[in-house]
Amino acid sequence: MSGIRPLGDNRTSSPERPLAVGEDELERALRETLSRRVERPGPLRVDPAGDVLRRARRSGHRRTLTGLALAATATVLVTTGMAQLSEPDGRGGTPTVVLGDPPGLSATPLASASAPVSRPGPVRAELDLLVGDLLDTSGGERRELTGVGGVERAQRIHDREGWLLTSAATAAGRTLWWVSATGGAPQVMLAAADAVAVSADGRQVAWRDGPDLVAAGVVAGQLIAPSRVAAPAGVVPVGFTGDDVLVARPDRGGMSVWRRAMGGVPGPVNPDVRAVYGTRPDGLVVGLLATGPARQSCLALLDPARDLTPTRTGCGPKLAADGLGAVSPDGGWLLANGTDGTAVLVKPAGDPAAHPAGPLLAGPVAWTRSGAALHVDATGGLVRVKPDRVLAGERPTASAIDGVPPGQRPVVVADTPAAPDGA
Repeated sequence: MSGIRPLGDNRTSSPERPLAVGEDELERALRETLSRRVERPGPLRVDPAGDVLRRARRSGHRRTLTGLALAATATVLVTTGMAQLSEPDGRGGTPTVVLGDPPGLSATPLASASAPVSRPGPVRAELDLLVGDLLDTSGGERRELTGVGGVERAQRIHDREGWLLTSAATAAGRTLWWVSATGGAPQVMLAAADAVAVSADGRQVAWRDGPDLVAAGVVAGQLIAPSRVAAPAGVVPVGFTGDDVLVARPDRGGMSVWRRAMGGVPGPVNPDVRAVYGTRPDGLVVGLLATGPARQSCLALLDPARDLTPTRTGCGPKLAADGLGAVSPDGGWLLANGTDGTAVLVKPAGDPAAHPAGPLLAGPVAWTRSGAALHVDATGGLVRVKPDRVLAGERPTASAIDGVPPGQRPVVVADTPAAPDGA
């Protein structure tokens, strides 16, 4: 090595230390430096300096490791290193040492127990998937949701603040969990509810609580500003249209609207409405209507401001009475089950033709913001339905998902609608 100082060297004219320093001297200096920087009342059960030296010796540069490499390590320790040698409560424990590594030495980061682990999920879908108690996000993260099971529906919360998960109906009722995007264990928000409905943005929840219907806002895992009203037996919330709650009578048929912001009880029941699939951007609800003496099931646009009065009806598509299906974010398409053993793609306000769209739906449908629909079929496979390809004659098929517990099906997590311009 040349002893000539290069141009731009930022060293001053202070006395220089020789570079020819023995390895033993550098080890001793390193240990002395760490002992002065670390204040600890009890004896250490690890040797931080020895740990760093052993890491250096095991590196890929062990054949060329010299006193100069040790000097670089010591310099990093003095200028950027820091040591955490006790637990938060002050008790002695196995210390964790975090050091700035010199080039060529890299430490493997430890994953936090409450933080998501970044790795690809079983299927890299456009939306999040819940597989058993594992949440696989579209970004490739996987989180284990301790205490969560039997989920039937899952909904993202606005601004990606987390998720709301609703269990299937059991003898004890339904459970609603809130899962924070920042980590931590899932939190039970509702237990033993007779029925639960979640708004499309995840900011509102409605449920049946004994003799009452209740609706509330969701903020940071808390239910706020609840509205409560007595309701006839069998009446349950099934969805939202804006801030209003859609209420159904499954035992007798018919639906109504509860304008909870205005107080009072749910409005008059429209006995012809059999199911609702969602709300279009113009505020009209897409639903299934029984019409005529034969009570034929027809697709209809319903006005929630006028007690679900139909504004347009189309009886061409043959839709199943199970009510499974969902409307695309732009309101242009409905994916639902048909009566001929396949799912169908239909324009709610336009051409009444029903286009075959692959396997039947076995659960909720979730649309992506790019205009594709995802759902799970009876085999537990993931089905992607893209309207342009269906119109071109393609028939979607299911993709197998690994790691699904026996007797369970994955759940596609519904995304929140894109915020309108200026929102």
